[in-house]
Amino acid sequence: MGHAISAVIICRNEEHIIGRTIEAAATVADEIVVYDTGSTDRTMEIATQLGARLIRGPWEGYGICRQKAISAAGNDWILNIDSDEVIDAQLQQSIRQLRLDDPKKAYSVRFTNFLGSSSLNWGEFGFDAHVRLFNRQYVGWNDGTVHEKLIVPADVEVVRLRGRILHFTMKDTCEFVNKSVNYALINAEQYFSKGKKASWIKQFLAPPVMFLKYYILRLGFLDGWAGLFAARMAGLYTYLKYTRLRELWTQAGARR
Repeated sequence: MGHAISAVIICRNEEHIIGRTIEAAATVADEIVVYDTGSTDRTMEIATQLGARLIRGPWEGYGICRQKAISAAGNDWILNIDSDEVIDAQLQQSIRQLRLDDPKKAYSVRFTNFLGSSSLNWGEFGFDAHVRLFNRQYVGWNDGTVHEKLIVPADVEVVRLRGRILHFTMKDTCEFVNKSVNYALINAEQYFSKGKKASWIKQFLAPPVMFLKYYILRLGFLDGWAGLFAARMAGLYTYLKYTRLRELWTQAGARR
């Protein structure tokens, strides 16, 4: 491996998984930077015990927190992973074989997402792939509060790596529901701030369309009960987002 890598992780209250995440990242990274946004469990203690450099900061949305964490890293090559993401053995080997001599290359990775112990291999979550290894001189995050976006310039070549990131995104159905509701409400606020509106069609027709898209067209039914639950949550998320957006416009009109 030609150049040093900093693994950068943002987290809060992830004591159940942060140890696995750091241990896997440490097999390929020369430095682990953990940016904690207010843990009240053992997350920070575990990170420190495993040799991570701990930075504490306020929660300012995903995009801004990622930017701050990356800027604190000691190396330009960044392995940017979340606290519930574990790089598998094949991906570890792929990263160790990289020369990293071209800063205008970025590396994309396939994901395996989990609902509890069930992997979601189809539907909304079955085709996930994201750029997670890049040089910060050319690639970086925008300021998105949620659904933040990694800005990859057109002249940066994206290469797919062998191996996967195991994303333990939802411990159980309760966490899945809470996350979906939270993201829906935040996205509604973002849409409202940008002047976007929710038509009747979007509010009532988009949710069943989303369900059919992920359950039927993307074969979510092959994931059994987990696939059905995930597809129904996609519909619920869409309905909540547009319902809340219409509510915000109604409240704004009433204040005039």
